[in-house]
Amino acid sequence: MAAACAGSVELGFAEEAPAWRLRSEQFPSKVGGRPAWLSAAGLPGPAELSCALCGRPLAFLLQLYAPLPGRADAFHRGLFLFCCRAPPCCAGLRVFRNQLPRKNDFYSYEPPSEEPPAATGDPVCLQLKSGARLCRVCGCLGPKTCSRCHRAHYCSKEHQTLDWRSGHKQACTQADNLDNTVPDHNFLFPEFEIVIETEDEITPEVVEKEEESEIIGSMGEAPEEELDSMAKHESREDKVFQKFKTKVALEPEQILRYGRGTAPIWISAENIPQEEDVPDCPCGAKRIFEFQVMPQLLNYLKADRLGRSVDWGVLAVFTCAESCRLGTGYAEEFVWKQDITDTP
Repeated sequence: MAAACAGSVELGFAEEAPAWRLRSEQFPSKVGGRPAWLSAAGLPGPAELSCALCGRPLAFLLQLYAPLPGRADAFHRGLFLFCCRAPPCCAGLRVFRNQLPRKNDFYSYEPPSEEPPAATGDPVCLQLKSGARLCRVCGCLGPKTCSRCHRAHYCSKEHQTLDWRSGHKQACTQADNLDNTVPDHNFLFPEFEIVIETEDEITPEVVEKEEESEIIGSMGEAPEEELDSMAKHESREDKVFQKFKTKVALEPEQILRYGRGTAPIWISAENIPQEEDVPDCPCGAKRIFEFQVMPQLLNYLKADRLGRSVDWGVLAVFTCAESCRLGTGYAEEFVWKQDITDTP
């Protein structure tokens, strides 16, 4: 994606795309499937990609290609967001940043071709150019191997068990054909390309307010001080939610809003982070808002099931203001979750 101009916001939309467009060498922004890792070295390991709440492996949610103009060391730059989809938890979130100069060990200096490759129907890529092996289930770093064939790699015992039950028990003896026999483990989210467009500055008229009689009727015989407190809270809550609804009304299908250094739009006046709630980067720099994931994305994930499922109102990602280089690997950044249940 092209970097947003100062103060402007870019919107992301989910669209179907051919598989070749979502590979690492095309520098995609995408939802679901396996991560299209940017740097093939220094990948986050299983400990970093496990849920801090329940300990289960996180699922890849989306990645955003977000280079920084004028920064030679961030000519290529990607943000990778993961979430827990294991009920009853479905709450853990982690986000990682990676960046590379234009001249690097993994990609051509020239832009990638916009023409599809001659060969199609390639098997799932489970080994990176660095030699790193990836988990057959989730596409993350796979340091564990099948003790029988020694060619199937996994991030965790849990994913090894899932693959064994999904067909590796039979395919294990046919090791030469392993990459062609990766089953659907029902773990990955559906895959889409994220297409970026600049937000139209024209805003529609504010949605009609609730009938005043309804508000008055709900107050009953409350004391005067309580009425004042309720009125102030409802006024702020109404303003926040109205702003959110107004922005969404412009482009109802938006799944993402990108604006590094701008401010997110919140779905509720409750649970909005204060400056002290966003930790500084380990390099010492402040973290600034970079993008937010909208609740509309949930419509594409097909994650609903009986009991608790993946859910959010807003996911706001904050990254190092200096976009520092912490070694050659992936630096963890910060994500704030505002739930839909925070709304009145």
